[in-house]
Amino acid sequence: MAELLTWIARQLVDDPDAVRVETAEREDATVLRLHVAPDDVGKVIGRQGRVVRALRTVLRAAAAGEDRRVQLEIA
Repeated sequence: MAELLTWIARQLVDDPDAVRVETAEREDATVLRLHVAPDDVGKVIGRQGRVVRALRTVLRAAAAGEDRRVQLEIA
């Protein structure tokens, strides 16, 4: 899932080399922390959070096949 998030985020931002995803395991979920360049944070969040909401939906759908919960955080 980290690879999927990295690929999608690189398509959205102006500086794809700055995209980095950290993965942390918790007892009930996998937490993906997305790091982008400071100028690209708005592009990843989108107007009224629409882009980040769509990213979370895609990740939830990908995790459902593995019976896992996933959370996305923008750092």
